[in-house]
Amino acid sequence: MLCLASGFDDLRQRIDRTLVAFTYAGEPVTAGKLQGTGAMLALLQDAIRPNLVQTLEGTPALVHGGPFANIAHGCNSVLATRMALHCADWAITEAGFGFDLGAEKFFDIKCQAAGLQTAAVVLVATVRALKMHGGVPRARLSVPDVEAVRRGLPNLEKHVENIGHFGQRAIVALNRFASDAPAEIDAARARCAELDIPFAAADHHARGGEGALDLARLVMREAASGPKPVRRLYEPGDPVPEKIFAVARKMYGADAVVFTSAARADLEDIQRLGYERLPVCIAKTHSSLTDDPRVRGRPAAFEVTVRNVQVNAGAGFLVVLTGDMLRMPGLPKDPLAREIDVVDGMIVGV
Repeated sequence: MLCLASGFDDLRQRIDRTLVAFTYAGEPVTAGKLQGTGAMLALLQDAIRPNLVQTLEGTPALVHGGPFANIAHGCNSVLATRMALHCADWAITEAGFGFDLGAEKFFDIKCQAAGLQTAAVVLVATVRALKMHGGVPRARLSVPDVEAVRRGLPNLEKHVENIGHFGQRAIVALNRFASDAPAEIDAARARCAELDIPFAAADHHARGGEGALDLARLVMREAASGPKPVRRLYEPGDPVPEKIFAVARKMYGADAVVFTSAARADLEDIQRLGYERLPVCIAKTHSSLTDDPRVRGRPAAFEVTVRNVQVNAGAGFLVVLTGDMLRMPGLPKDPLAREIDVVDGMIVGV
């Protein structure tokens, strides 16, 4: 709600219409009916204001919101984006995890709600991710393996294809790691050249802004023609199952969508309550194009299983739960906290 609100009055309306319960007769109970809106606004009156910070090189950055794209819509606040557009010639925003999740929701939810258009789209890739999609286990991702990079390239190609579904053109930025071999980077560069996709290896993590100059020049050249109209994957009036299938087919490459009995009951309630025109926000693993995190690469001939569809009336979308996806963020299997300690008064492991 906070990230999609256009201002304080809009946030009030979003809280008012938030669906919190049902009566015994099956009628919706909203926060407004419970007279809880004012109290929640009191808690959020400072949170709605974007935070101005700066990078290590002094570039202004507005850090405001950031719900995860595997469980929510994956974008910073509309207010921060609009403020950035007023304050500078360039406004760069992140939509992650993955184009199939964060960027799809950026275009289908945030851009549609806020009337935004994009001048350039940068697809971030890494050699390590390509090798993972090429079948390399996590423990060996630092070991040079050009053939594994080539095996993983179809996954990159699918994301490039996805960008085209929205009427946009991709620029591929390969974020370099110290363990990346030149031949591995060259393999990704060569494939992008074959597909006529602008490509730049970005070394800004090690060298700051200087390490991203090639990428910046590509973005400036691509953006020179101005904003490009964003095409929708589906229309608001489409039936909800068709909206879900449109995303699953175009973004993931799925052949079909299977609805559990619980999901079908949810769809009946959504239609009865008049929420069917809302966009869909699909909760799916970020580790795979499918709803199974173990499946790598660019899979084909698979189904996506929808187990529930929940109404987020305040945010203004339907949350579609797929596979075994949980909406509560959790720690990784080996959290970094295990490595952090204090030795002789110094913090180590960070």
